Amino acid sequence: MGQELTRAQKLWKLFVTSLYISAFTFGGGFVIITFMKRKYVDEFHWIDDKEMLDLTALAQTSPGAIAVNAAILVGWRVGGVPGAALAVLGTVIPPVIIILVISLFYAAFAANKYVALVLKGMQAGVAAVILDVVCNLGKKVAERKSLIDLFIVLGAFAATFFFKVNVVFIILIAGLIGVLRATLLKPKGVEK
Repeated sequence: MGQELTRAQKLWKLFVTSLYISAFTFGGGFVIITFMKRKYVDEFHWIDDKEMLDLTALAQTSPGAIAVNAAILVGWRVGGVPGAALAVLGTVIPPVIIILVISLFYAAFAANKYVALVLKGMQAGVAAVILDVVCNLGKKVAERKSLIDLFIVLGAFAATFFFKVNVVFIILIAGLIGVLRATLLKPKGVEK
């Protein structure tokens, strides 16, 4: 964009973009994170890649839906309290409307073979988008060339995939490792 947006224009754009992303995103929080990155990092340049990765980590580790948590954090970063409120509002309006419609016609939807086929087809697309998120986030971690980061990623994967460890424990342990790493290694000049 050639000109700077006013605060009101930026807040409106944040709301409309959140509404748009939420309305056309199926498959859960990690899918919406991909679209948020494309809009807020790649297109609007409101935040950078590292910050989006940090916001994603915070959104995932906070209680609640990752899409709403990410909307709060991105909205806060872009527009403070009004930005957080508008981003959340834009994020929750589409699913609320969709759930209301589905609940009104649940019996018809549940028995409809075409709806079932559409949902089956969407599963493959959702899996591809989630894989894209994993690859992009994994690439960012690999670019740091840190053995500790690699250990955390591989250990977390093994714990959840092979040993079925509850994700809450994995997140807590990874967070503890991050705190220890920051406090013990920071004086030696290790980057944040």
